[in-house]
Amino acid sequence: MSEQTASGISAIQNVALIKAIYDRFASGDIQGVLSHFSDDVSWETPGFPRIPYAGRFFGRGEVAKFFDGLASTANFECFEPMEYIAEENRVVVFGFYSGKGRVTQKPFATKWAMVFTVHNGKVSGFHEYFDTNNLGSAFN
Repeated sequence: MSEQTASGISAIQNVALIKAIYDRFASGDIQGVLSHFSDDVSWETPGFPRIPYAGRFFGRGEVAKFFDGLASTANFECFEPMEYIAEENRVVVFGFYSGKGRVTQKPFATKWAMVFTVHNGKVSGFHEYFDTNNLGSAFN
């Protein structure tokens, strides 16, 4: 996992970047999270329209709207990245989260996979995979 990518950044450095993003998310520092994304980041979270914050977002400003939607609709009780796999400029993280929909107070719990693409030390792409039926039921 220590091989250098085309930009000279190692897969280990990319994992450290993703761990820093998760640390900032856990502490509620969304501006700090956003600082690790490229200006033209492409972000995709499935489940629209059942999951109110889901969709495709392009650029740091739109991704900020994703985090606003997430904070206003979901209350996480557990957010646990568990395993990191990295090769070149791609980092895949497997984990688990649970919580409740803020309006409905219905619970959700799902394993997930998050795929990050990193260029020049910034996240340029993100795609999340999880049980959209399970999560969507917490919002309806």
